[in-house]
Amino acid sequence: MSYAFPPGGLPDQLVSPEGRAIFTDAYAFLPAETMRDIVTSALPHWTHTRAWIIARPLTGFAETFAQYAVEVAPGGGSEMPEPDDEAEGVIFVAKGAMTLCIRDRPHTLTTGGYAYLPPDSGWTVKNAGDSVLQFHWIRKRYEPVDGIPEPDAFVTTDDEGTRVTMPNTDLWATTRFVDPADLRHDMHVNIVTFQPGGRIPFAETHVMEHGLYVLQGTARYLLNTDWVEVAPGDFMWLRAFCPQACEATGTEPFRYLLYKDVNRHPSLVLP
Repeated sequence: MSYAFPPGGLPDQLVSPEGRAIFTDAYAFLPAETMRDIVTSALPHWTHTRAWIIARPLTGFAETFAQYAVEVAPGGGSEMPEPDDEAEGVIFVAKGAMTLCIRDRPHTLTTGGYAYLPPDSGWTVKNAGDSVLQFHWIRKRYEPVDGIPEPDAFVTTDDEGTRVTMPNTDLWATTRFVDPADLRHDMHVNIVTFQPGGRIPFAETHVMEHGLYVLQGTARYLLNTDWVEVAPGDFMWLRAFCPQACEATGTEPFRYLLYKDVNRHPSLVLP
């Protein structure tokens, strides 16, 4: 299995600047070709690393999470990767091998590896291999609840996740890494898979914010009122209540990494 990641580089001067990127008050669409070298950032306390920050809290749009694509050269990494003690995170490895230490316990994550990192979990990351490491990183401020403990850290893989098909079809499934009934978790980061011809057969509209990074395959995706052609490396960012639907195209599965906030009462106090 291979997983998409930003292409980097820079197009030739002969390439037309007309592109597919869209930003509206309901959604943003960042196609892979916009994720070039000139929009990467260095991160404090990270070495030999660059990051595409593809989502961040933005007042009036999507306000609860940040999403990165991180590339670490051999020997690089961080002893202090997370600057916010109240932030939880998920890491998903697209390429290469990562040495991830959680409270001084080492884990090796390779392509398809997945880790959940609770707040203040004292994690570190290093590329101890000879090739580049590329991973997706999703961050969110954890919302504690009286009487419910924080979740534990865990490490797993795409292959080991629980793939659950939707009712009445085997063409649409979700790989879940957390039990939806586990109220310790206030976010789910899943992988959604549509087989060729599979679809979301209605326009979903819901309170959860979404970040969708296309890992594999192609589709037509409904974003608010617009049908958009999406492909590997494209990113969709949907604010709460933005209608969405999907029709998988092509001959291979269409898969995306999905974030959503869950299991908490909406705050009655505006940020």
